[in-house]
Amino acid sequence: MQNKTFGSALIVAGTTIGAGMLAMPLTSAEMGFGYTFTLLVALWILLSFSALLFVEVYQKAPRNDAGIATLAEQYFGLPGRFLATLASLLLMYALLTAYALGGGNLLVPYLNAFGAQAESYAIIGFMLILASTVLVGTKVVDAFTRLLFSLKLIAFGIVLFMMLPLVKLENIGAMPLDYWLILSASPVFFTSFGFHVVIPTINSYLENDIRRLRIAIIGGTAIPLVAYILWEMVTHGVFSQVEFVQIIRHNPTLNGLVEASYHATGSQFISYSVRLFSAFALITSFLGVALSLVDCLDDLLKRANIQANRLSLTLLAFLPVLFIALFYRNFLSVLGYAGQIFVFYGLLLPIALVWVFRKKYPNMPYRVWGGKVALIAALLLGFIIFNVPFFIQSGLLPNVVG
Repeated sequence: MQNKTFGSALIVAGTTIGAGMLAMPLTSAEMGFGYTFTLLVALWILLSFSALLFVEVYQKAPRNDAGIATLAEQYFGLPGRFLATLASLLLMYALLTAYALGGGNLLVPYLNAFGAQAESYAIIGFMLILASTVLVGTKVVDAFTRLLFSLKLIAFGIVLFMMLPLVKLENIGAMPLDYWLILSASPVFFTSFGFHVVIPTINSYLENDIRRLRIAIIGGTAIPLVAYILWEMVTHGVFSQVEFVQIIRHNPTLNGLVEASYHATGSQFISYSVRLFSAFALITSFLGVALSLVDCLDDLLKRANIQANRLSLTLLAFLPVLFIALFYRNFLSVLGYAGQIFVFYGLLLPIALVWVFRKKYPNMPYRVWGGKVALIAALLLGFIIFNVPFFIQSGLLPNVVG
């Protein structure tokens, strides 16, 4: 019984830790470690809270493995299902686009022979390799992901082992260049705590046991929180803020992060380890989201009585991503837009569901702490995070990469 709880916590942690953490140093270079730490803890509390709201609603779900769209339909009818499904699709397409841009960026240094077209060829090559893997089938993706996840953990361990001794207290104590940056970075950080798509899976696995679900969610999200804090500690602690900001402003990409790691440490081994960790994180995240997207598209088409083979589904999943990635190259902006979509799916939707649920079932055995005050506070925070990209575009908030 306890093994199931521990396994569920690992599913939550494995889903949470991914490519989103790679963007954290890029968006927090000007913010300083203190504010970064505060933002991480605040978002951990907020998104653990929203996940527990789903757990509360599952007490009256038609079945333990009912999807989020099914819950939305249960309380808001077909419009609820449509909006939940649309948000899920848009989120997956946005995440895949960001991961394709990041993966292509990491490949660019090896394709310099193509000149100005190197990044385009890198994106195409990255997507062709991974699309071929998804096309072969779930078993291949599962085996490949397990291998890469192990390699990712090893690479991350090497990065921490090599860089933690180089951390300097004066770098850790650097103050923000602009105090409003904590809001500007929030959409990108927000996506890094996104595991809500697996809640139906662990709810079914744990047979709707509220106590074990709470342990799995809180414990499973605490693992990424610690990993993120350590990751930010080494990047903020090793790099001088002035130097780090200059490099990131010049090259706000994953290659910029690799360049910064070499510039600060003088070690090719450390910079290669950062590059490998980044590549493994991108690929594992990409494959997981891609597989979910293919399954979601298959389910949608079947509901419309349309039978599609694996090739058609793979093309439907990857071609829009390739088109957007080739014509819109801003990795951080795409992640920011993904954060906006996730605000609806991972925060606003569970708040709305619980609000209706509590009116319909006022005396259920489990209720998330905080009452209406907590729901309204979370709703306001969600509204702010959702509008951050618009505030940045209008000049009301600073850009996280200057």
